[in-house]
Amino acid sequence: MKKNKVKYTLGPDVDLKKEIVLDSNGRRITEARARQIVREVHEFAVGRPSLSSPGVHSPEIKARVPLKLKKAVQREAKRRGQTSSELVRQALEEFLRTA
Repeated sequence: MKKNKVKYTLGPDVDLKKEIVLDSNGRRITEARARQIVREVHEFAVGRPSLSSPGVHSPEIKARVPLKLKKAVQREAKRRGQTSSELVRQALEEFLRTA
């Protein structure tokens, strides 16, 4: 199935000191408010919550596994009511604790 790609055309920058731009509540958007909106959007839309601490990127470890192992992990995670990621993290932590 082919997905439709949406292309956006960026327009010229807006000088919020000279031009009046209003939000959906009719309030003027200033440079400071625009920066605050960008921060809020990044906090909300940048993936899953951090596993390390708030605002800190959680690194990933990727590994290729046989299909049979992947399916076994998925089945066990489902049986436990967890995600595959949670199960793999627990397994790694236990392995390293006993290594």
